[in-house]
Amino acid sequence: MIDYKKNNLVRSTSPYLKQHQYNPIWWQEWSKETLDHARENNKIIFASVGYATCHWCHMMAKDVFSNKETAEYLNAYFVSIKIDREQRPDIDAYLMSYITSLSGSGGWPLNAFLTPDLKPIYAVTYLPVESNPNMTGFWELLKKIRSYYDEKKNDIGSFSIPHYKEEQKKEEDIINDFYLSFDLKQGGFGLQHKFPSFCSLLFLLYYYEVKQSAEVKSMLETTLDRIMLGGLHDHLQGGFFRYCVDRAWTIPHFEKMLYDQALGLWAYSLAYQIFKKDSYRIIAEKIIQCLEESFENNGVYVSAHDADTEHKEGLTYLWTIDELKNILTANEYAQFRDVYYISQQGNFEGKNHLIRHKDSFLPSIENKLLEQRKQRPQPFIDQKILTNWNCLVGIAFVHAFRYLPEGKRYLDKSNEIMYHLLTRHKSEDKIFHSSCNGTLQNEALFLEDYGSLLLFMTFLFEETGQYPDEMLEISKDLNRFRSNGHWAGSINNDFLQVQASEFDNPAPSATALVQLALTRKDILDNGSSNKTNFKKPLINDFYNIAVLIGNGLFHIRETTQRSEWQKLSVNTFQKTGRIQGLMQK
Repeated sequence: MIDYKKNNLVRSTSPYLKQHQYNPIWWQEWSKETLDHARENNKIIFASVGYATCHWCHMMAKDVFSNKETAEYLNAYFVSIKIDREQRPDIDAYLMSYITSLSGSGGWPLNAFLTPDLKPIYAVTYLPVESNPNMTGFWELLKKIRSYYDEKKNDIGSFSIPHYKEEQKKEEDIINDFYLSFDLKQGGFGLQHKFPSFCSLLFLLYYYEVKQSAEVKSMLETTLDRIMLGGLHDHLQGGFFRYCVDRAWTIPHFEKMLYDQALGLWAYSLAYQIFKKDSYRIIAEKIIQCLEESFENNGVYVSAHDADTEHKEGLTYLWTIDELKNILTANEYAQFRDVYYISQQGNFEGKNHLIRHKDSFLPSIENKLLEQRKQRPQPFIDQKILTNWNCLVGIAFVHAFRYLPEGKRYLDKSNEIMYHLLTRHKSEDKIFHSSCNGTLQNEALFLEDYGSLLLFMTFLFEETGQYPDEMLEISKDLNRFRSNGHWAGSINNDFLQVQASEFDNPAPSATALVQLALTRKDILDNGSSNKTNFKKPLINDFYNIAVLIGNGLFHIRETTQRSEWQKLSVNTFQKTGRIQGLMQK
């Protein structure tokens, strides 16, 4: 029996939920029992979604959820539920679709108010407690929501994620759309916040390998170079932060997400093979260093590093001039200043976040600073193990094996990930989404896990011939997610059936993972795949990689004697066997 008159998050296995276990709000976990409680008591549901390494989620917890008066009002009139978006991507996708339909944008924390039967009333992201001239405060909003519900409860309609109207694109239009969004001066796409857009870069790399377009090459090299030199990159340990808040790739939000490391390793491994630029090899190897030193945990990889250290954003990564002078010799400091932008006033809150202005590496100096940095307080690490993100890491290691030196070591790492996922996250008829500290986290099943695991298996099958039976099983299991001609995002007993995401945001969408997995499986089984149409670029780019394959822009090499991957185009399948029986989907 759950006591709903207290905060019950102490029982949660989610690091994000545990961060809120001492709030005065009577937080509950999402469960059928809690939803029944809200219905039986006719209370509005306050569903707050976030993740453990999110800066603005921390600010909301500090500024709002720790406020005694706010908590008392929520406890009296609402049922408050905390949700880890990485643990329940289906709930997050539904509420994100709702908030973007209201305001045109979204983010985290995502705070939604629902009727007891789960109809959305309203949703917001971060708000302060008190109103100010620029925005309504959370305290005032609570009273407005309660009043609105009391007056309009019988008029509140349901919300469904709009069915994606497939926008078919011609090949030449795809590249034109990329170019129209391309930032000619700074690289990347768009002119505001800069995300690495690795799904887009992967598509363009595969496209360029066949078409050799000078326009595409310019977009690729400009963007890859700006990511490599700018503030998105951790120049000391390697790896990438989530996004930069400015057009010029200067200052990031400092969280590091596992999927960015995976997709970045995949992209820079391909870029090195295509352009033979040694800097890209070094960046790929530095990403591996980052994964090995700060993400790896007993053969699999944890989810993320926090943006904050000791409640201050980016604290671990920032330097003053005096600190640098004290650590480095005079000669080392002179070399460092020749490569890096640093100043007395700094570029972030009086300190320096490191940015290079030369395509040069200073390994001994950078390692010296890294060792000093490791002595500082470190960001919190979310220890969740997510199936789909670990599959992306495994696929990235396959590409590192193919195109980087020391390749065999990386294939061993990929095989180790697969072993642990099959051992820990798969039962006879289920693929589990997440675990933390050895405990599986929920019973819901997610399309993205089935698609990513099947895709990962196609790469290992291509290398080693392993997993044909498992691929057959998963390809059949995908039928469970088909509903009315669409893919369902999840199978659950405590929420709505939500249509699977069609958009890369920024990790590959569930439908794109499935499409690429099935396309690769068809090629490996019978040497061909059905032709499909391109979808809208910048949001469907991972899906469009599958279109390139189906439309014949990849080479299929059937042989009993494998060639070294470094002697082949990246758009090559090496087919040495068949996956018998996999044509049934």
